[in-house]
Amino acid sequence: MNDTTARYFLSYSSVKLPLKLVNEITEADLNYRNFYYRGYYDAAGQLLHCQKIVYNEVESEHHYRYDENGMLVWAQISEDDEVREIDL
Repeated sequence: MNDTTARYFLSYSSVKLPLKLVNEITEADLNYRNFYYRGYYDAAGQLLHCQKIVYNEVESEHHYRYDENGMLVWAQISEDDEVREIDL
């Protein structure tokens, strides 16, 4: 993931895609958490990829693709060995 920034969060606020990650924490705070969300953002601040981490294992993932106007056009959701792709 070139030119992306990883940020860490405690939760998300909506089931609408892309997920809106909330309650940001620092990387140092991860030592005290059993689970958290890791989001990868591009330079424009769009969420490209997020992972739910539980006991240091990836439990679920979302990948997002946007059009030239910043509108979400595609999502891939991986959870419980199931992968779903959604064209929006």
